[in-house]
Amino acid sequence: MDPTPSKTRAALWMSGWLALMLILTVAGREATEAVNVFQLMLVRGVLGFAMLYPMIRMNGGFSILKTARVHVHIVRNLIHFGAQLGWFYALTLIPIGQVVAIEFTMPIWTAILAASFLGERMTSWKIVAIVLGVVGVVVIVRPAAGEINPGQLIALAAAVGFGVSIVIVKSLTRTEQAIAIIFWLLMVQSVASLLPALYVWTWPPLATWGWLAVIAFCGTFSHYCMARAMLHADATVVIPMDFLRVPLTAIMGWLIYSERLDAFTVLGAALILAGNFLNLKPGRPLPVRAGT
Repeated sequence: MDPTPSKTRAALWMSGWLALMLILTVAGREATEAVNVFQLMLVRGVLGFAMLYPMIRMNGGFSILKTARVHVHIVRNLIHFGAQLGWFYALTLIPIGQVVAIEFTMPIWTAILAASFLGERMTSWKIVAIVLGVVGVVVIVRPAAGEINPGQLIALAAAVGFGVSIVIVKSLTRTEQAIAIIFWLLMVQSVASLLPALYVWTWPPLATWGWLAVIAFCGTFSHYCMARAMLHADATVVIPMDFLRVPLTAIMGWLIYSERLDAFTVLGAALILAGNFLNLKPGRPLPVRAGT
């Protein structure tokens, strides 16, 4: 893999992540109406293996999956598993626009942890991008309106888990192939969901299997796009790009599910977009001393 720093390449890979995650949101909303979230996670893992296998073969076979950091993969994927369960469950309790908006408290935890444990530098543009994004999310959700319910709290807990998971992924990209990161995600989450899924198992309707296949595809390859984006830019650069998912999901919820799209959502989206544009500004080059 080519780890050359490039915000353009990171943005292109994040475009793939955004598209797949938008589709995943709709598929998750539809599938959870017929199946338990543990079933969803198990089927996603099994189908994800089948979809990932051709890429494993094309990139040298199972030898690329060897790792000396199995314990890191296990910890990361158990945290992500819990966050993903909460995220899918929240989809059944509150509008999809709110779920995704609350999820975007995640960059706060990502930025703090990346700066603390990965040594990433917090530039003024990164800080402004995160602040504008978070303010935009608050404008959309409006917690002061007194409408907070358990679904919003579950979504917030999931956001913390996703933030921890993203920082660990950035650490893993320094030594691991992107395909290996996805393989271990599927492996750990399939094992973790097996017994709970069998306990509540009911055969999904035929139409739901289609949604489950979409979830498996999008869930597998969206993480591949994220891992590739992390190769080319810091986590504090990559994650604020994902703020675009908030207004896009709100629009999608309005078009597909007739969920409310008001002036607050439009204002919040504008703040989020402004933060993303600022985040993509090139950093100021370090001064060069004479004679060096």
